Parts: sequence; structure tokens; C-alpha cells
Amino acid sequence: MTPIKIILTGATGMVGEGVLMECLENPNISHILSISRKPSGKTHPKLKEYLIPDFLSLDIHDENLKGYDACFFCAGISSVGMNEEEYTKITYDTTLHFAEAVLHQNPEIIFNYVSGAHTDKTESGKVMWARVKGRTENTLKKMNFKGAYNFRPGFMKPVEGQLNVKWFFKPFIWFFPVFLPSKSLTLHEVGRAMINAVQKGYPTSTLEIRDIKNLAI
Repeated sequence: MTPIKIILTGATGMVGEGVLMECLENPNISHILSISRKPSGKTHPKLKEYLIPDFLSLDIHDENLKGYDACFFCAGISSVGMNEEEYTKITYDTTLHFAEAVLHQNPEIIFNYVSGAHTDKTESGKVMWARVKGRTENTLKKMNFKGAYNFRPGFMKPVEGQLNVKWFFKPFIWFFPVFLPSKSLTLHEVGRAMINAVQKGYPTSTLEIRDIKNLAI
């Protein structure tokens, strides 16, 4: 397969860092533009970093975004302690503005969005974060991307050597893959599935845990 060029967000968070590490080692990726608010701390011949303090300030005419095959949007935040307006600005408004910018520069781009298990596609349930994520998923699917995939992982085991793993998460890393394998993934699998979604496609645009495992093979 022809190697692809990707834009990646979230490299300073656990999910984005794990996906980035898979992409750096994967021969199917030739170039990575990591867009974030601060440096990832990683260097690699494939990797270029573009620092932007606020994704909502990203200019849709920014030619730094031009020339890419896919965007792996792994940036995100917990809804704990946030009201719906605040969470919507970060999760919905920011994601959609970023998506519009990369689409403007790359009309044939594929957009992979890291959502979450139990996201509410009806946008009308009682769980706030699930409604907002559902609205984000639904809007992305309506945009004119060559392809748009919503990844809904559950528990994700970090890649060996990751730096961005919260201290309170570490004691449980061994638990889920052993006792709840159907509800867990490795970030290697998430990264490989994202790459394969671009190069092979997948029958559904919403990928639950079992779909991500299948696509990672």
C-alpha cells in the first residue's frame, strides 16, 4: 500500500500519544503533522509539530494543513466538573472548527474521530457527555469528507513507554485486558485500526470495540 500522510491531534494526551507512537513505527505512515498546544517531547524523521494555543483560532486558509490524506483527531477532555456549555465548546465547537479547516485544505481527506463507548447518537439522553459526543459524531458524518469514522473505544491499554498516563490510571492497566478483554483495547490496536480505515475502509462509520479489533488485524 502507498504510505499515507496524516494530521494528528492529542499527542500530549494518553490516546493521542499512543496512536502517535503506533504511527511513528508503522511503515504505512510516511508523514505526521502533530497539531497541539504544547510540544509532545518526541522527535522522529516522520514527525513535524505545529503548535497552536487555541484550535478555535485555526485559520481555514492555513496552508500548513495542506497535503494530507487523513486526520486522526485524538484530542479530548473529561466532562468531570464541567457544565454542558463548557464541554460543548471544547468537544463540539473545537472539533468541528478543526474538521472544517482540514477539509478546506484537503477535500479528499478521511477524518477519524475518537469518541467514546456509549455515545448517544440520539443526542437526547440523560448523560451530558454522551449527548455532546453524539452530536459531534452526527455532524462529522454530514460533512463532505471522503470518509468519516467515529471510533468508540472502551478501556485502552497504553503503549509501552508512554509518558502521558495519569497516575490514578496505572494500577488498573493490567485488570481490563485480563478480566474484561471484550471491553478493552490496546492503543496499538486503535492506531492500526485508524490507519487501516484510511487504506482499506470499513463497512460502518461508527466503530465499537469489536469493530476496532477487527479493523486492527
